[in-house]
Amino acid sequence: GHEDFRPRIVPYYRDPNKPYKKVLRTRYIQTELGFHERLFVAVLTSKATLNTLAVAVNKTVAHHFPRLLYFTGLRSAKVPHGMVLVAHGDERPIWLMYETVHYIHQHFGSDYDWFYVMQDDTYAQAEQVKALVTHLSINQDVYLGRAEEFIGGDEQARYCHGGFGYLISRSLLLKLHPHLDSCRNEILSVRPDEWLGRCIIDFLGISCVSQLQGQHYHTYELAKNTEPEKEEEEEFQAALAVHPVSDMTLMYRLHKHFSRISMPSLFAQMQIRNLTSLTPAGEAGLTWPVGINAPFLPKSRFEVISWDYFTEQHLFSCPDGSPKCELSGASKADVSEIIESALEQLNSRYQPLLRFSKRQLLNGYRRFDPTRGMEYTLDLLLEAVTQKGHSHVLAKRVSLVRPLSKVEIIPMPYVTEATRVQLVLPLTVQDLDFVANFLDMFAMNTLDTHDNALLTLLFIYHPYDAQRVSQVDVFAGVKAMVGELEKRYTEVKIPWISVKTEVPSQVKLMDIVSKKHPVDTLFFLASVWTEINMEFRNRCRMNTISNWQVFFPVHFQEFNPALVYRGEQTASSSTDFLRDGHFDRHSFAEACFYNSDYMTARTKLAADILDRDEVLESMEVFDVFLHYSGLHIFRAVEPGLVQKYALRSCNPRLSEELYHRCVLSNLEGLASRSHLAMALFEQEQANST
Repeated sequence: GHEDFRPRIVPYYRDPNKPYKKVLRTRYIQTELGFHERLFVAVLTSKATLNTLAVAVNKTVAHHFPRLLYFTGLRSAKVPHGMVLVAHGDERPIWLMYETVHYIHQHFGSDYDWFYVMQDDTYAQAEQVKALVTHLSINQDVYLGRAEEFIGGDEQARYCHGGFGYLISRSLLLKLHPHLDSCRNEILSVRPDEWLGRCIIDFLGISCVSQLQGQHYHTYELAKNTEPEKEEEEEFQAALAVHPVSDMTLMYRLHKHFSRISMPSLFAQMQIRNLTSLTPAGEAGLTWPVGINAPFLPKSRFEVISWDYFTEQHLFSCPDGSPKCELSGASKADVSEIIESALEQLNSRYQPLLRFSKRQLLNGYRRFDPTRGMEYTLDLLLEAVTQKGHSHVLAKRVSLVRPLSKVEIIPMPYVTEATRVQLVLPLTVQDLDFVANFLDMFAMNTLDTHDNALLTLLFIYHPYDAQRVSQVDVFAGVKAMVGELEKRYTEVKIPWISVKTEVPSQVKLMDIVSKKHPVDTLFFLASVWTEINMEFRNRCRMNTISNWQVFFPVHFQEFNPALVYRGEQTASSSTDFLRDGHFDRHSFAEACFYNSDYMTARTKLAADILDRDEVLESMEVFDVFLHYSGLHIFRAVEPGLVQKYALRSCNPRLSEELYHRCVLSNLEGLASRSHLAMALFEQEQANST
């Protein structure tokens, strides 16, 4: 036992009489050395709680665990987004537990050292669970949780209560697996956690413990109508698992409470302060709040983040551009919560000497800093009351920061670029001058490249033109151009649909097109001024997801060259691409969506408006998806969708809002402020001379 072992080099020797065999190495050194991942988490859920409590678990603690799966007895259950679900097809509790343990052993038994099993009505502190397994030896058979006595059983034997979660080591799982079938056939129990505990005791002789190797598994049983924010018991504060959680709201409140108490302590902040003095910047490099990223430093005046002013009733930076709007919804809840937090911090700092209460919010400012979070500056009118009951009114300015939390990757359904795009081009008499250029660009960028895209033309006849169509067809020239294209590209057919109306409502036109195409059609609703290229069509395919997301691109509108260049030579597109123009946020003419999604939203709209078809004249396809679908609406600038300048004709018979947006689009598309100012200056000079 006292020998001094010294390493020696063993020379490599290959027997020349044996055939050479190439050694296959594993892809990762971790696999070759037999390393295992630390922790696997299994969450047991049911039909009643899959879309409620299980979703709450997924949103609160799931991203803190390295691997987490949900297990249910449902057959062909619909999986909520962002969750990995294993459905066993049998809702009997004992069968579910048997299948879950068997599945874990079969798929993950050789990859993980620890297995944590919990229910979806359990709140577990993920970081504490991960810290617990780092202090336990992986060589022991561990069955750790809240130890409970069997009803009418041996007083010495204990099982781990499933409601509070329990930890099983890999070595115990490997020893237990050969006996699972025997346990299923021989052990009768109503509760699955008791069944598993009896199985482990009968065949392995291991009982559940709440303390092991100096580590305690602290739990807390919630009473009805519990207020987590008001719980002050040490047992609750130190709990690793809390049970039972009755609803989603309580789960979120518990997560908020434990996240708050687990934030860096004052001692950690003092360490940061002490270490800051040793850095090159010294104490000047210490930022507030301590431990949060420093504010963003703009390099020019164009990067300065502006502050938004607000009161308790109004917001003075509105999404629609108006100077003043009512504070409501999430913004109102945000302001109320930040004022309440400010008072809470003031009272915690000055009590018991002073107690503050709010009289009024004098001024409020907020801005979003992408490097740290939302910043607030509040001017509060407060009433301060001393211990003797004397009160005094004073104004105090406070600054607060709502820091950004961990970045979470949002799962999205998988889409491909092979989907066929069906272009829909509505045409009126006013658009005839631009059709030739559109068809030329379509032939060059789509037909010549053999892209998987089709085109359907929608001829919108005025009633007067429709009556004279047998004598004079206003769209005869367009139909001739289509005929020429079909002769040049023999495999291509470009159908057209004729519609007679005085008010070309976008929704009514889309209703006609929708009925003539399959439900799985991917529509791209285009305008005659659009120059469509393959780059944008691929983005249309990728950004449009059936039953999930629709895409409304913001095209780039070039300015009027007569005002921008004033007779000078037009700048080359290679050096001034996307320079002399702007992204037209007033236009919703272009859209990418699936026919099935449109039909679903349109059905809800029809049930809402009944037979009042005149309502459709005040709506666009964007409004249909916004108000009558639960889909994500992706609205983003699109540099691949460029439109040449053209003065649009605004139909006064449309709704006031649509007509106003059309006029604004024309006015803002004339030129930039500097170009307009230069044109006015030159005009005044010409008039003065």
